[in-house]
Amino acid sequence: MAKNEKDEISGTETTGHTWDGIKELDTPLPRWWLWTFYGTIAWALVYVVLYPAIPLIKSATPGLLGYTSRGAVAEAIDEARESQSGNLNQIATLPLEEVRSNEDLFRFAVAGGRSAYAVNCSQCHGDGAIGSTGYPNLNDDAWLWGGSLDDIYMTIAHGIRFSDDEDTRVSEMPAFGRDELLEASDIEDVVAYVISLTGEVEDTAAVERGAAVFADNCAACHGEEAGGDTSQGAPNLADPIWLYGDEPEAIRESVVEGRNGVMPAWAHRLDEATIRQLTLYVHSLGGGE
Repeated sequence: MAKNEKDEISGTETTGHTWDGIKELDTPLPRWWLWTFYGTIAWALVYVVLYPAIPLIKSATPGLLGYTSRGAVAEAIDEARESQSGNLNQIATLPLEEVRSNEDLFRFAVAGGRSAYAVNCSQCHGDGAIGSTGYPNLNDDAWLWGGSLDDIYMTIAHGIRFSDDEDTRVSEMPAFGRDELLEASDIEDVVAYVISLTGEVEDTAAVERGAAVFADNCAACHGEEAGGDTSQGAPNLADPIWLYGDEPEAIRESVVEGRNGVMPAWAHRLDEATIRQLTLYVHSLGGGE
């Protein structure tokens, strides 16, 4: 079959290809499509010249305009920081109470603190700051180390039992069972006493014995009425709020093994303004003193 054979019906030359008796017509592309295609080639060449395009070993050709989307984002961030610098400087230098009393500045600080919390704190304390076993709920009014602005700032900045910060909050609960400071029977009695502070009493004799054990071994930190001591990070045992659970097994483990959780000192990772924004945000959740 000759390549220039014409189709009898359309009068268009064929390509010479035939499939199952069907001949392929050599129909040219529409001019508009062809010129559009040429235009995309021209646009691509212009783009390669003006913008970063050709990859190199560690970078890419910069282009005559020197534009990058990453650079544009960095510029936008710098502009945002510049516009916020006035507020951030005030937050970093003014007393926390003064920031708290300034409605506009406080609103700005809480918004920034909420963002900083989501990035740095939610992994332990949860998205809603409700905490979990071993991680305090930041919405209630039970504070291990105090809930005032200054107390919260101290905790965030220097952490709890964080060995790399010399100003960290430090206290240590003895492991009464592991270190054989109490007999097993005494531990069971003091567990019964602690449970009786907020729950039903099943063995009054054990509770009475446990009260004596508590007075001799636990009251120095938790207080004679078991109300806790924020200067030592000792929790209130007479309220229904439990960091590790109110089940007998959890309380027994606390007495036997001790509880000495660690919180990072954020002063080593965050700037002063961010730490203060976090302080104001946590205080604003509702439980701040």
